[in-house]
Amino acid sequence: MAKLFGTDGIRGKAGEHPITAQMAERLGHAVVRVLGGKKVLIGRDTRESGEMLEQGLVDGLLGAGAQAIRLGVVPTPAVALLLREMGADAGVMLTASHNPFTDNGMKVFGEGGFKLSDELEDEIEALLLSEGGYDAKKGSVEDFPEGLAIYAERAKESIGNMDLGGLKVVIDAGNGAGFAIAPQIFRQLGAEVIEMAVSPDGGNINEDCGALYAAKAGELVKQSGADLGVSLDGDADRVIFTDASGNVLSGDRVMAMCAISLKHANQLHDNTMVATVMSNLGMDEALRREGISVFRTGVGDRMVLEMLREKKLSFGGENSGHLIFAEHATTGDGILSALRVCQMMKESGKTLAQLAAVMDEYPSTLLNLPVREKPPLENLPKLQATIAAAEAEFGNDGRQLIRYSGTEKKIRVLVEHRDAAAVDHWIEKFKNVIAEEIG
Repeated sequence: MAKLFGTDGIRGKAGEHPITAQMAERLGHAVVRVLGGKKVLIGRDTRESGEMLEQGLVDGLLGAGAQAIRLGVVPTPAVALLLREMGADAGVMLTASHNPFTDNGMKVFGEGGFKLSDELEDEIEALLLSEGGYDAKKGSVEDFPEGLAIYAERAKESIGNMDLGGLKVVIDAGNGAGFAIAPQIFRQLGAEVIEMAVSPDGGNINEDCGALYAAKAGELVKQSGADLGVSLDGDADRVIFTDASGNVLSGDRVMAMCAISLKHANQLHDNTMVATVMSNLGMDEALRREGISVFRTGVGDRMVLEMLREKKLSFGGENSGHLIFAEHATTGDGILSALRVCQMMKESGKTLAQLAAVMDEYPSTLLNLPVREKPPLENLPKLQATIAAAEAEFGNDGRQLIRYSGTEKKIRVLVEHRDAAAVDHWIEKFKNVIAEEIG
């Protein structure tokens, strides 16, 4: 049977296995069994299916004798933070992040507000897929809407409650979990806020708005003369920025400028940051010039966080917009990240475009190619020969990254090089050999 937990919790079409009230109920019981959860927080985004999953989860927690605390609609990082603040044992966020409203999901946080290890996920998954029932006990349930205000205060404290007066910010909340709290926080700090996509109706989350459509905020930034655009995804744990000219900035540019700013403020531990294998080589080059090292991990903000914890580092992220300021958060936090970027603009007196000009991105192409099967890559002699030839030619000037999709019959091919012509040449070679061997 397919594994339930993906790179970021359990996700799928709402109302279909495994995103059902029954599975949510089983998850509630499993969380108590595996994590020893006596006090469990529940947050959700704005999808219409959220209340159905929430009720199932509450039923499971009550049946396991736990105290279920409903936070209501909150950003994912609020669940992680409140878990620590309230001394809870676990937290579950009901969200499918940037996916359409027809999907939903369940992200589980354990001790300290951290996402679970593979081993703990495997234990929970075994219980979810087991046939047995369980003996019902009697727990309790309460609502704690005040949690959102606590999260807001901690977010503002992360930049020392800095006065953001003089900054005009477009905030596109993607009709998601940050729709109310994100504009509120920025206004409380003195920024002028222009709101976008802050009217969720249960079915419009991420619809032509938010982090996947950051150019929309860019258009409004230009029209309104704003200083920057902030585009959140559905659960507000990711953010994509647009500069005053409406240009969408890659996550790598933002990570590079944040790392450099943190180093100058003596807040970058060991002058090292963490990124995934998807980040552009141009970022590493720019950071090398500043005396900053980069550790690379597999894809997923959980992998980044595990490396941050292992190496005792303070900052890392993903090109997709997850930024983790480890001294303030245990997961990606789009709102906190946007506050930190505004702080950098205010302290430096520079525009976002000026701050983001710290790196030149290498030309790159990413292809998703259909395959008829997914044999181990090392068992494909022609592909291996092509990889060896490419790497011999690339030296330090480029790279290739080839991996299968975890959910589809597709292979992902990334080629990056200083020279765009070299990218085109090798992408074509890889495309042809993959079509021949497994296409």
